[in-house]
Amino acid sequence: LQSLDVANNQLRELPAALADCPRLKEANFRGNQLKDKRLEKMVNGCQTKAILEYLRAGGRGKGKAESAREEARKKKREKQQKKDDGEQDELEEASKLLVKVLHVSDNPAPLVVKASLGVKDVRPFIVCCVLKGVNLKPGNALKRFLSVQTKLHEDICEKRTAATIATHDLQLIKGPLIYDVQPPDELKVTPLGRKEIKAKDLLRQLQLEAEEQRKQKKRQNVSGLHKYLQLLDGKDNYPCLVDAEGVVISFPPITNSEKTKIRKDTRDLFLEVTSDTSLQICKDVMDTLILKIAELNRFTLENKEDSGSDNESDALCGPVNLNPSQNVQPMNFPLVVEQVRVVDTDGNLKVLYPSKTDLTTVSSLLTVIR
Repeated sequence: LQSLDVANNQLRELPAALADCPRLKEANFRGNQLKDKRLEKMVNGCQTKAILEYLRAGGRGKGKAESAREEARKKKREKQQKKDDGEQDELEEASKLLVKVLHVSDNPAPLVVKASLGVKDVRPFIVCCVLKGVNLKPGNALKRFLSVQTKLHEDICEKRTAATIATHDLQLIKGPLIYDVQPPDELKVTPLGRKEIKAKDLLRQLQLEAEEQRKQKKRQNVSGLHKYLQLLDGKDNYPCLVDAEGVVISFPPITNSEKTKIRKDTRDLFLEVTSDTSLQICKDVMDTLILKIAELNRFTLENKEDSGSDNESDALCGPVNLNPSQNVQPMNFPLVVEQVRVVDTDGNLKVLYPSKTDLTTVSSLLTVIR
């Protein structure tokens, strides 16, 4: 179970067994008259993880005996789960996708992202990595991945409110990168498909477009990119990712830069996930993004297609030197994920992705070579 929505029902309590769902990331319990008032307050303002930890601890008012019985039941379930998993391991292993991790210590020129102090109050969390080995040149592979990004933004990113994905052509980036903040009237960006513009003018322009679109289609709400504009309401500074030449390559959660736009001949990718919610959400989204790329890569290799036009719209990843017309097995060409460090202004490590504990949320479908 990964997602659960039981909002606005007549629940009086939540079962402690929910805490035993290891993949449950999104849960909505709002609008229920829960007997435990502390829990009711938590479901209206806390993350799913905090709620599950509260249930796992037995909640308020539970005795030690009841907690002990629940712990015994949990161990029994875990034992049965391990047995069931063991029986499927050999069958599943054969169909797993491969991902190879290149550690920073083995990389002659690892990319580094420096996070400034200012991001702490605006959009503090960022996770990055380099991805190599994707083939988007044949047919509609590039368009398929565009639709995957849209779906990820809608689902696991919770309409970009939890996190935002950005992708870049690594060859067009000059490192090291700086994750920084700038005032709206000073931040300049060249959005995808547009000319350079100040951030405040871009948002104003997008708001006008959104309102015009809404009127033309006679809708109650705006759609597309425009519905994310309110995520920056009230911010004195806007977040941005800047390369060594001072060019803004990302303006989350709104847009990427035309400078690092991914095309069909892109070979190496730089992936970025940011959030104002938590670091773990960034990692979970990145895990899922890499899994989806791996799935699409195998689909492309198994379904031989003619190469598409080079002037196709911007995409999220690029090809490697693989000839899809050859009878190759995708398992022979694992994706390579290069670790990227995010450090503070003094060079102290803030986050390294992927670490030893990352990519575990998708381990049932992915074999990670570390």
